[in-house]
Amino acid sequence: MTGVHWAVIAILAVAAFSIRVLGLIAGGRIRTSRHAWVLDELPGLIVVSLVAASLAGQPMQTWIAAGAALGAAVLTNHVIVTMVVGVLAFAGLAFVGL
Repeated sequence: MTGVHWAVIAILAVAAFSIRVLGLIAGGRIRTSRHAWVLDELPGLIVVSLVAASLAGQPMQTWIAAGAALGAAVLTNHVIVTMVVGVLAFAGLAFVGL
């Protein structure tokens, strides 16, 4: 490997380390600010954004199954029941041909 390769590796290592350090500093400042509630809600917001992004462009069958899973989540607040209801709804709709 040449010196250019080692320089690129060093720059990328410094950049990766800097991102982590800046994340720690920003997180510490947010915790002490009036926006601290965002950190408490962040895991749920990430899950919702991932689900919404995965539903974009999906057929109606997927949306109906997702709605059934959402209803199960609201009623039971149980992850396994929610997954089972969603999968069964999707499988049922596929069996019916919808």
